[in-house]
Parts: sequence; C-alpha cells; structure tokens
Amino acid sequence: MDRTLCLCVLLFTAAVAVATDGADHNLTSGRLLWSTATEESDLPPPMVDSDFDGGFPSLDGMLQWAISHSDPGKLKESAEAQQRLSASELQKRQIEIKETLEKIKMPSDAELMKIAIRDLNNESTSLKDRHRALQELLELVEPIDNANDLGKLGGLLAVSKELNHSDPGIRAFAAWVLGKSSQNNPIVQQQIMELGVGVLSGLMKMVKSNSIEEANKALYAVSALIRNNLACQELFYAEAGGWMLQDILSNADLDIRLRRKAVLLLADLADYQLENEDRDEPPFFNDKDLLKSVVDLTASTDLYLQEKALVAIKSLLQLRTTKARVFKDFCALGDALNRMRQLLRDLMVDEYQRDYVMDVESLRVEVEHIFHVKLIKQ
Repeated sequence: MDRTLCLCVLLFTAAVAVATDGADHNLTSGRLLWSTATEESDLPPPMVDSDFDGGFPSLDGMLQWAISHSDPGKLKESAEAQQRLSASELQKRQIEIKETLEKIKMPSDAELMKIAIRDLNNESTSLKDRHRALQELLELVEPIDNANDLGKLGGLLAVSKELNHSDPGIRAFAAWVLGKSSQNNPIVQQQIMELGVGVLSGLMKMVKSNSIEEANKALYAVSALIRNNLACQELFYAEAGGWMLQDILSNADLDIRLRRKAVLLLADLADYQLENEDRDEPPFFNDKDLLKSVVDLTASTDLYLQEKALVAIKSLLQLRTTKARVFKDFCALGDALNRMRQLLRDLMVDEYQRDYVMDVESLRVEVEHIFHVKLIKQ
C-alpha cells in the first residue's frame, strides 16, 4: 500500500478524533497566547490543542502530533479497518482528510506575528494584551528565519516604540524581544540600526532604570545588538558605553545579574578587539578605574561572577594598550589572584561543586601566567 495513502489514513483517524475531543479548546490554551485585542473576526480559525503550536513542516510531523493526541486502542482498531479499504475508498478518504485539515488549520508564524504587531500598533490595545503580544513575539522570533522576517513585517519598529512605554514591564519585554531577535544575527542587528541610533541609546538609558528587570533586559539587548558588530560597537562607545559598564562593575549594590552581564559584555568586547588587532583600541580599555573594578570582582561571594571576572581579565591582559604595572600596582591583581587561590581551595571541600571550582582554578592559573609574562615583557 502506498506510504502516503497509509499516512493520510492514519492522520485522518487521529485528526478527526482530536478535532472532536478538542472542539471546546479556546485560543489562549496553547503555548502561544493569542492577543484578544484583535476582533474575533480577524483571527484565524481556533487551534484544537494546547500543544498545537504553529504549523507542520511535513505530513510526518502532522501525523506524529495527531497520533500522540489520540487514544492508542481506538487508533489501532481504526487503522486496521482502513487497511481493508480499496484504492477508490482510500482516495475518497484523502479528500475527507483534506477537508478536515482545512477546518483545524493553524495560522503560520508569519500570520501570528502580524496579529501581534497589529496589536502593538493599536493605541487602544490594553496593557495586558500589549504584554501578551510581546510575549508571543518573544517566542516566535526564536527561529532565525522568523527573526529575520520580523523587521520585514514592521515588527522591529513596533517593538522599538514600546521602549518608550510608560510601563517598565512593557519596556523590559520590548528590550527582551529586540535582544533575542538580534542575538548572533547580523541581519537583524543591521535592521535595528537602520531604525536610528535612538534604539541603542534608549536601551542604554534603560540599563540605568530603577526597575531591576528592565535594567537586566536592556543590558541583555545591548549586548546582543553590539556583539561582533563593529558599527554597533562604535555607536556604543560614542554613547559612553564603556563608562556605563564601569559604573555597573564598581557598584556592589546593584543586582548581581546585571553585574554578571556587564562583565560578560566587557570580556566579549575585549575578545572582539583581540580578533581585530588592526583596529585602534578604545581608550576605556586602559582606564585604571575600569580595570580595578574588574579585578575587585574576584573578591565577590558569587563564584560565577568571579569566574567571569577572570575571563575578562584574561582578555584585558592581552590587549596592547593595557599596562602590566597598572594591574600590579593600582589593581593589586597579584594579591587578588593569591586570595582567590586560597578561596578556591577551601571550596573544593564541597564535592557537589568541586568540578566547577577546579575549572575556575585552572582559569585562575592561566590568568596568573599571562599576567607574569606581561610583567616580564613590559
């Protein structure tokens, strides 16, 4: 029997059962939350199950979903009955399958994005529905193709406007969407830059927000937008981004997550500079206060922050313009590394984190070696 016909028969059996059992499911039962700000007449047909989350790449994909949502006993009994059908009867069933699938058809990701974007552009959209629209976009832009399409659909512009919303939660979610869509994606990075310098500068201002969540999401978006992107980095430096990082790293009262993100971004910027040696090094890399703020992080009670500080120090030591004597005399890097060695030895007693601590110690030893070599050379 033809494989496609068999698949269609099984799919029909499962799909009909699911359509019958799930007829009462509403639009907000799934992973993707529908925005109710749009009139019901504008919405595509309702989804039939909470896991039915946006189109299938093939008949096999649809079949697997349908089978997983069907009663195994009934499915087996019906499948055996279908095997006894003639070719003409199977063809008739194929037509019935097509009609059934049309009734339960799920809108594409592009259609879902259009609905969310339309809600954001609608001034009358409530705060709750505006939040829901941003949440939908956050999930939809995970695939890189969807992220690339967001700008074409006007979504990047719509989301960037939400950075000026009066509600900090909306601003935070908008920054999150921009960050996720531009992460490791030069196409979207360029699309956001084409919206104007105000997007990046606006995100940098949000980093200073009193709202912890807004500040964290904004710095996440800044990091994603400028990573491995020379044009964005130049704008970041022009907007005093280096000093912004210094302020965060030197303030022990700030949220630990924000400080982690800041030192990670600093390390990333230093690594990018090392990979592009022909480019002039930004002067803030050699700022004594900045370097000291990073070295001081090695005394943090947060081991993860200590590790990331070591990663940043390792890269900073390898830059041409940084001075070993500054690290030694002003930053007291040698003393900091010695204290850290003793701390890590004490932590190795805990068997649950011993492996991680040993990895951090290996990194510390590497940093110490690079530091001594730089001292000798200079």
